[in-house]
This record gives sequence, C-alpha cells and structure tokens, in this order.
Amino acid sequence: MNARFARHHRRGRRPTVAAAAVLLPLLALTACGSGAGTTSAAAPGGSASPAPSGDVVAGLKKIDALAALLPEDIRTAGGVRVGSSVGAPPSGYYPDNSRTPVGLDIDVTDAAAKLLGLTVDREVASFETILPALGSGKYDLGTGNFGVTTERLKSIDFVTYIDDGQGFGVSRKNTGLNQVTDLTQLCGLTIGTGAGTTFESTLNANKDVCAKAGKKPYEVKVFAESAAILTSLQQGRIDVVMSTINGLRYQAAQPAAGVRFLGEFHRLDVGFAFKKGSKLTAAFQAAVNELIKDGTYARILAKWGTTGSAISESQISPPEQQ
Repeated sequence: MNARFARHHRRGRRPTVAAAAVLLPLLALTACGSGAGTTSAAAPGGSASPAPSGDVVAGLKKIDALAALLPEDIRTAGGVRVGSSVGAPPSGYYPDNSRTPVGLDIDVTDAAAKLLGLTVDREVASFETILPALGSGKYDLGTGNFGVTTERLKSIDFVTYIDDGQGFGVSRKNTGLNQVTDLTQLCGLTIGTGAGTTFESTLNANKDVCAKAGKKPYEVKVFAESAAILTSLQQGRIDVVMSTINGLRYQAAQPAAGVRFLGEFHRLDVGFAFKKGSKLTAAFQAAVNELIKDGTYARILAKWGTTGSAISESQISPPEQQ
C-alpha cells in the first residue's frame, strides 16, 4: 500500500447507538423481481435484518485497459478514499448490527473499484459533510444517493450509475393525501426531510408558493438521520416525508414502517461525486459502463430491488433532469 493511501486508511465508523437502534431492515422488493428472499420487517427500535443473499461483486477482476485511465498517483496508491453516507436502505445501511455497511451504493462502488484494480478505504460520514470534504481533498469520491443538480454541478463532478430522484410519503393512516404533483398540495403541512439534500433545497426554494396561492405555508423540519424522519412520521410529529424514490418504495414495502408512497415528484440522475475537475471521472465512467455491459450492474440492482432505476449508460456530469 502506497504511503499516501496508508496515511488516510480508516475503518468505517458506526452511526451513533441511538441512530442505529431505529434503523429498519432492508426488505427486497419482490415486485421489482429482485430474486432475493424477503425478510420480515422489524419495528422501530428493533435490530436490522440480514441483507439479501448473494455476493455479485466478489468474482470481478481488474481490467488493465480501464485501470490505465486512472491518474498516475491513484494507480500508484492502489486505492481510493470514499466518503459514504450510510443509514438509508437500499442505498447503504448496517444489517444485523454489523460493522460492515451494505447496499446499492456499496456494491456499485466496490464493483467499479475491482475493475479498476483499486481497494476502497471507506469512511462513513454524515450526508451533508461529504460534498464539502471532496473539495478539501479529504475524500477522492463520495456516495450517498447524490442527485445531479444544477447547483451541485457548480462545484461537483458526477459519474452517474442510477436514475432515482424525489418523492413523497405519508403514514398509512393518512388517507387525505394521495399524490403530490404540486407543492401547493403541501400547504399547511409539516414536511420532514434530510439535511443537505436536494429535498431540503427544493422545499426551501419554493416556500412562497403557498402565500402566492393564498394558503398557509408549509413547515420544513430537517433531520440529520433518515431513521429519525421515519420515527417522526410514525409518531405524528411530521405529516409528510420527502425523500428518495427508492428509499420510500423500500419503506412502503415494509408493513412495520407504516409508510404509504405517494409517487414520484422529480427524477434525478444519481452518481459518484467528485471534486470539480477530478481526473478520476473517466475511469469510473468506463468502469460503470463495463458493469452494465457484462451484466453485473443488472445483478446489483436486482439484488437491491431497484431495477426500475437502471440506466443504459453512465454519464459524466449531465445537466439536471427537467
């Protein structure tokens, strides 16, 4: 291991005990044809259940032509430093109180790294801290279901690997809201969402829509932990959740979560995040496209029940979807 990489080598960090205690298990979405066995959902406060079986990454080998696309310092170091947001299935979470995170983001990162001949030095970090840390050089890339937006493209480059986006969910006890196609439908309600997310930005940027419509404004409550959002919804402290399409579909598939998915609001490309101008993007784009070509990509998405978010080709920093 090169000294540059060794200096920064860290073990992934567990979330706080309070946060980990309320993480829900991952449930394979059989409606998406995952092929993975479903697991029974644990109530909040219970331990997380096992991840879907099957390691679709272990057999991958380095492809020299792809590794040749890496900048020389990374090839010499033999590894990349990855900042990962963990705690929101199916993207990334800790199963069965394990110290090893699993999920879609984890598998895609590890698969791409294997093709490039790299080891992954993963540090678990809070979602809102990862993108700023790329600019400081703390991480080589970041994962956390980061959506490609016009604002983020000013300082971040992306290599896309799924098509996810923004959606809304409510408690199953709430029968008064069936779909959100316009933010005025949220007027007078309290919406919970994650700190530093596109959801927070969207809600805050459009707070005037209710006043223009002559309605009571909606309130935005921001949480650092995704599990806390779900708990607040279950306890009636918020009326609506704004989160990822895949994450809300996952929750809605678990009876114990008590969540009803209201549908898609705005699709976004999602990808690996790099500091602007990073020389790593071409190599990771080529690696993702090879995973798509050889079928590994489809197997990863099937494992995590996210086949509906498949892309046909990875892109580098595409414009935000409209």
